[in-house]
Amino acid sequence: MTTPTSPVLAVRPLGFPWETADPFLFCAYHDDAYPKGNGQMGPAVSLAGRDIGQDFSRKDGWSMYHGDTVPGFPAHPHRGFETVTIVRKGLIDHSDSLGAVARFGGGDVQWVTAGKGIVHSEMFPLLQTAEENPLELFQIWLNLPKRSKMADPHFTMFWNEQMPRRVVEDAAGRKTEVAVIAGRYGDLQPLAAPPDSWAAQAESDVAIWTLRLEPGAGFSLPPATLAGTKRTLYFFKGAAAHVGGQAVQGPAAITLEADVEVAIAAGDSVCEFLMLQGRPIGEPVAQYGPFVMNTQAEIMQAMQDYRRTQFGGWSFADSAPVHGSEPKRFAKYPDGREEVPA
Repeated sequence: MTTPTSPVLAVRPLGFPWETADPFLFCAYHDDAYPKGNGQMGPAVSLAGRDIGQDFSRKDGWSMYHGDTVPGFPAHPHRGFETVTIVRKGLIDHSDSLGAVARFGGGDVQWVTAGKGIVHSEMFPLLQTAEENPLELFQIWLNLPKRSKMADPHFTMFWNEQMPRRVVEDAAGRKTEVAVIAGRYGDLQPLAAPPDSWAAQAESDVAIWTLRLEPGAGFSLPPATLAGTKRTLYFFKGAAAHVGGQAVQGPAAITLEADVEVAIAAGDSVCEFLMLQGRPIGEPVAQYGPFVMNTQAEIMQAMQDYRRTQFGGWSFADSAPVHGSEPKRFAKYPDGREEVPA
């Protein structure tokens, strides 16, 4: 008699950033308990003791990152990959060298193909002055295949109100909510990935889902559709769960067999997961900071191109623009089109 093989291949603790498998490069998870704002979109507390400009300290539960007065990431270049930014709490102010600007959050997703080069800033404005300003987000770096690394940059928004979601009940009526950023879930279709994305290719099998299980809820994660797909489940909220029949303590990264159905059961608290899956691009990766190419020669070329062209230049008054004190979410695209959530 043979013992059934577990679909769980590995379980490892989560660091910062989260380790990912090809076609993903990494995932940065930010969960910052920002204090009340000072009316200038910065924190209304002293910044003493922080390495301003390089503050990843999580002192008092939050960081300024590369921001001086407003937390966040002032203007910096990217080439050769994509960023998928999922904002669960708080707001991000985006500006870029294409001329796009946006304020988004509360379940919105921004998807940017850097391609041949883009400069952008991502600031975290603290608008609330009478209460705290929690921020929670994932930023996923998704690689581009060689044929797309020098594609034209592309900026798009997936608003929370448009996001495909489904609530599934187990036999006891306990609920799991599935939010689909990429990759079909049953008959639930995702919004269209950017045209040059690996996620837009039929052979990629890329899926990005979030799962929220009520206490004690059971859910069956369906198998991937294509052979060779890699799948990782990131257990980021909740104390304990069972995955594929194995007890797992959170937070943890769980590498799964992608071609089999996997049973997930929440413990005594709400459990939340991010799933990243895709067929590997399978090409060499050369990386230097925000440049991700296939060879070191291409990295050197990226650095030279950026010094020469600034990837289109920067049209804003400073390197860390924010978009006013109104919490209204919006996007202005490079062609001048303006958009607000429906």
